[in-house]
Amino acid sequence: MRIGQACQCIAQARGERVIVATMGAMFALDALGVSEARLSSVPLMGGAASLGLGLSLANPEVGVIVIDGDASLLMQLGGLVSVADNAPRRFLHFVVQNGTQFTGASNLGVPGGKDVDFGALARAAGYTRALRIDTVEALAEALPLLLQEDGPAFAALVVDAEPSQFGADRPQPELPDRQFQRMGLEAEQLASWYAAKTGAAAS
Repeated sequence: MRIGQACQCIAQARGERVIVATMGAMFALDALGVSEARLSSVPLMGGAASLGLGLSLANPEVGVIVIDGDASLLMQLGGLVSVADNAPRRFLHFVVQNGTQFTGASNLGVPGGKDVDFGALARAAGYTRALRIDTVEALAEALPLLLQEDGPAFAALVVDAEPSQFGADRPQPELPDRQFQRMGLEAEQLASWYAAKTGAAAS
């Protein structure tokens, strides 16, 4: 399964749920043209689950889908416990398990690679359901059940790492400032989206 396929499947099934995404998923959603009701957890690496939890608690009537990265989640595993302890109802947490950090760029190896059982970690933390999914067909089949789960649900998506674009003969360029500004801009847009949806005043 490729990251673009997984994100397209999720975007098509999400309804009006907000998507919080880390780097790989963020770029895939950009490429798919998914722009509404999104928040990018960049440069807050490891914070996607906690961002999603805050949005879910502030607006419990609007669901949240987190598309996390394996390296990111490993940085802040405590986020799993925080989510489970608060038990948000319409909360679906994916982790893209490709075994690399900065996939498509430097492709640094992630401790444990694809052998880490993220589903077991989520279940131990207290998520109501946790799956491991390795094909886009299995993802499409599982999504209706996961979206109906009454409590925080989790799925590890086993995804192929994208080929590295950079190396010794092709150094990686400096990331544009927009990559570090987009989280604030998206937060403003998301506040307006919530206000229009719920009838509350944007703040």
